[in-house]
Amino acid sequence: MSDIIQLLPDSVANQIAAGEVVQRPASAVKELIENSIDAGADKIQLIIKDAGKTLIQIIDNGCGMSPTDARMCLERHATSKIRKAEDLFAIRTMGFRGEAMASIAAIAQMEIKTKRHEDELGNSIIVEGSEVINQEPCAGANGTSISVKNLFFNIPARRNFLKSNAVEMRHIIDEFQRVALAHPEIHFTLHHDGQEVYHLPQATLKQRIIHLLGNNYNERLVPVDEDTSIIQLKGFIGKPSFAKKTRGDQFFFVNKRFIKDPYLNHAVMAAYEELLTEDSFPLYVLFIDIDPSRIDINVHPTKTEIKYQDDKAIYAIIRSAVKRSLGKYNITPTLDFDQETGFERMITHKPLDEITPPQISFNPNFNPFGNEVSTVKSKSDNFRAIAERTNSGSGNWSTLYNIVEQEKAEQIPLDLGVTTTVSLNQEDSVESPVADNRNLFQIHQKYIISQIKSGFMLIDQQAAHERILYEKFLEQLESHKGLSQQSLFPQTITLNAMDFALVNELLPSFHALGFQIREFGKNTLVIEGVPADIPENHNLAEMMEKLIEGFKNNYSTLKLDKRDNLARTLAKNASIKAGTVLKQEEMNNLIDQLFACNIPGISISGKQIIIKITLDELAERFNKS
Repeated sequence: MSDIIQLLPDSVANQIAAGEVVQRPASAVKELIENSIDAGADKIQLIIKDAGKTLIQIIDNGCGMSPTDARMCLERHATSKIRKAEDLFAIRTMGFRGEAMASIAAIAQMEIKTKRHEDELGNSIIVEGSEVINQEPCAGANGTSISVKNLFFNIPARRNFLKSNAVEMRHIIDEFQRVALAHPEIHFTLHHDGQEVYHLPQATLKQRIIHLLGNNYNERLVPVDEDTSIIQLKGFIGKPSFAKKTRGDQFFFVNKRFIKDPYLNHAVMAAYEELLTEDSFPLYVLFIDIDPSRIDINVHPTKTEIKYQDDKAIYAIIRSAVKRSLGKYNITPTLDFDQETGFERMITHKPLDEITPPQISFNPNFNPFGNEVSTVKSKSDNFRAIAERTNSGSGNWSTLYNIVEQEKAEQIPLDLGVTTTVSLNQEDSVESPVADNRNLFQIHQKYIISQIKSGFMLIDQQAAHERILYEKFLEQLESHKGLSQQSLFPQTITLNAMDFALVNELLPSFHALGFQIREFGKNTLVIEGVPADIPENHNLAEMMEKLIEGFKNNYSTLKLDKRDNLARTLAKNASIKAGTVLKQEEMNNLIDQLFACNIPGISISGKQIIIKITLDELAERFNKS
């Protein structure tokens, strides 16, 4: 029997290696930008076409390469970063394995133009699938320009697995942001399909964060600075009041290399303990500078995982430094009355003769056992409504006191649409409320009590409205017939590049729901109309930000499809909230529309909307007492 084990050709070996190093266009962008940084460039241009599928071009003003080095960089394990194994524990550069260029060249058509500062002429190399087609001298600027065309052209299966242009571009922007945050001293630009997405001049770290994430981040940042014998920690954290529902704005860098480390993330979250809810995540951009001999970065091909010698000490330092910054800048609560300024807002400075106490008058005609209710003139709509309801024979306790209010409580209008006919299937376990002479009560502006034949039921008003809107938005997304109301004053919203790309991807769905949105310059949108179910006084900028964050959170945790995700997120943001005062007509409409839903008893979060209590259960409770 002949031998069957053979060495793979270099081209095949490079294609196999490319599967780990270059998973998508964003991976190639990351590797090429890191090479430019290692070359000492202070100006880097990134040009993208078709989300990297057609072209990825990096232009830098770094040190450039000689003709021999330009040819050698295409070989596997060819690098200028290390010479021996011990150098792995003294790495300060971004790359060191010598695999990226060979892997990219194996699965794309590549053109390299490079020139050293001391040379008169540069060198040009054209490569297709690891095969060098041409190499010749050329004129050009100092530095290196690398063009990667038709990624995965010789591996159709890998190319078919790429996502849409919008999704792939979001991954590219994600990698670009990480590198740009780590190197604010470098001038970066990003162009996609002829349009400038980012123009980032040399700046401080805070300016770079604002340029990347948006101008509204200026008021959200709290500095962190801690210098110890183990690590040096610098950067910024976000104020708790601006925490989001997703982890998108969380960045850890070790020696300017972006890493993913749940252990260190837990240290930051521990510092925010009791300041955030469980489903909120703060912003942080933190840089750890540590002796390379204390860490091992040769753990994963993407170099985003690191092992530490003193991980527990690093955890404690990060936790205490973040907590100290929160306390230093008066973010955490304090009982120091010399520093606390919030109490002054609770004290009125009016003279005593200008303060008018509430007037309470006694009704001498009150009779709790009478069948007829005396008519009481009150300035409060709420008390009048209660007095009217007591005429049906439930007593007249409301006439004992007549409270004359100084100011009428604010009534929040609620437009729940046209009342629909109650339609329940026989198999539905939820009993419909009594339609005739329906008496509805609101408890703590959160729950609605409605009488039914067998007793009464409690309805969560927010969960009920979410269910109504969710089913309505799903239907509109299917039919593309969402009603829209024009805004008298259109609002302009500026987003970061990542969120702007996401909104562009979802624009057809937004239009189907009734939004009227159009682009208005770089990363800017104009909202000229909103769905008819959204109140006119809604803060559209805040709503859009919550809508984007909720969509990303649902996508990462629930893995929902786009339509279901968008309908669910918009329903949560547009629904009435606990604390909203409802009138009788509004409560009636809410209940009628709820029982017209396909699933009236279950919220979009999977919890109960309605709790039914029967007369037998009530009698049993009274008997126990």
